[in-house]
Amino acid sequence: MGIFSSIWNKITGHKPKAAPRPAPTPSSVPPTPSAAPIPTAAPALPPVDVEAVLSDLAESKGGGGNWRTSIVDLLKLLDLDSSLAARKELAEELNVHAGEHGSAEQNIALSKAVWKKLAENGGQVPASLRD
Repeated sequence: MGIFSSIWNKITGHKPKAAPRPAPTPSSVPPTPSAAPIPTAAPALPPVDVEAVLSDLAESKGGGGNWRTSIVDLLKLLDLDSSLAARKELAEELNVHAGEHGSAEQNIALSKAVWKKLAENGGQVPASLRD
């Protein structure tokens, strides 16, 4: 599994705090039997609000650094390897070749590439993070 897949899995696997739902009330009308369900395509997964998930995660950890613009802080927030070797691997995976490995130029380009890829995979990512 690639590093981007690990990022995606950490984000989609995190359950943000939700408002409590009221308990369902039993219906007084018994359900009617029906014919066997007609097979359909798998239901589409709802989009993931990436910023909300990461904000919630940062809050639960008491900070999270500057994860919106720092690839190192984003990886640390997700408890993933943020070493230069890991960032080199991620750069290759996302085809990012800006600046020297580990340079500010490459880290910024890598961060933007991750946000863009998250959006391409169904994540709701604000335009300010993709651009």
